[in-house]
Amino acid sequence: MPVIPEIAAALEDMTAWRRDIHAHPELAFDEHRTSDLVAERLKSFGIEVFRGIAKTGVVGRLKAGTGNRAIGLRADMDALPIHEKNEIAYRSVHDGRMHACGHDGHTTILLGTARYLAKTRNFDGTVYFIFQPAEEGGGGGRVMVEEGLFERFPVEAVYGLHNAARYPVGKFFTRPGPVMAASANFDLVIQGKGAHAARPESGFDPVVASGQVVSGLQTIVSRGVSAFDSAVVSVTKLNAGNAYNVIPEEVRIGGNCRAFKTAVMDRIEAGIRRIAEGTAAAHSATARLDFRRLYPPLVNHARETEIACEAAAEVVGSENVDRNGQPRMASEDFSFMLQARPGAFIFLGNGDAEGSCDVHNPRYDFNDAILPVGASYFSRLIERNLPKNRR
Repeated sequence: MPVIPEIAAALEDMTAWRRDIHAHPELAFDEHRTSDLVAERLKSFGIEVFRGIAKTGVVGRLKAGTGNRAIGLRADMDALPIHEKNEIAYRSVHDGRMHACGHDGHTTILLGTARYLAKTRNFDGTVYFIFQPAEEGGGGGRVMVEEGLFERFPVEAVYGLHNAARYPVGKFFTRPGPVMAASANFDLVIQGKGAHAARPESGFDPVVASGQVVSGLQTIVSRGVSAFDSAVVSVTKLNAGNAYNVIPEEVRIGGNCRAFKTAVMDRIEAGIRRIAEGTAAAHSATARLDFRRLYPPLVNHARETEIACEAAAEVVGSENVDRNGQPRMASEDFSFMLQARPGAFIFLGNGDAEGSCDVHNPRYDFNDAILPVGASYFSRLIERNLPKNRR
């Protein structure tokens, strides 16, 4: 694959950076060491650095030529609260924290891009290198946008990248439109009237009601969502009582929902409320719903998706870029940035060798071999779309 030679030659350095970050994972909005490392590297490349947005976020600004166009490139920095089980020299030094999603690799890819572009300056305009905290549930992308990311650093488009576990090295995939799902958590409280287990007629049993609520929730997708739309409603928590001979006062139900359209998520929320309240009422109980939307769907813009695919094709060849890739039910807070500016999100294969595992697994590890591929992709994207000597 035609990886940029200067970037390929930097693989040893990039591997060392990535493994250092991997060994020192930090959770959402607490990425102080990583933020310091990123800022120091950018400054050493001669890039202007801005800090403090979304607490630990870092933005680097690099200008070349006289053009007034600007593009943003984004990487996430945070780790997960997972105990690492890899037996590797650079395993996490912090028990219970681990880079199990590849953000160590994403950060390194963007640093490698920054070093190359700062050295060559083979573009005309401005590049903003956006290092985002708290992607894993903290909504760091939302916070950066709310704190004025694109007002302070105006861009015509913004691009992100994520490794694809169990997908071949040297291959990319994405698509225009919805690529990743919206996510929401819900909590239901089914309130009844407690009683002795020997005299159930003296109370209103929330356990029986909750069982029927859980069953009813399974109809939301099968009977409430079009067959042409994809959605998931999963009940993941059910808590009630602590004695064998006591019917409890309440049952708590929790779960997660996914959908690729906001309108579908609206239907899911309404469906949960309707089923819970109606079923509870049929058992002389009541239901309270707390429905919390986390991330909106990640929706790629058509023009920018094509731009991303062309840049990827220049690095790995058109035959290795799937422009109609399968959407993923996982969620990503780059979605907030794509709501604010045009852009595209693309996936890069992390490897599908025997024994490879998915992200959020205690034995996951980012594949250092793809660091130059990712950095070459970002670099070609900038060089192609902010061309030097543009007339």
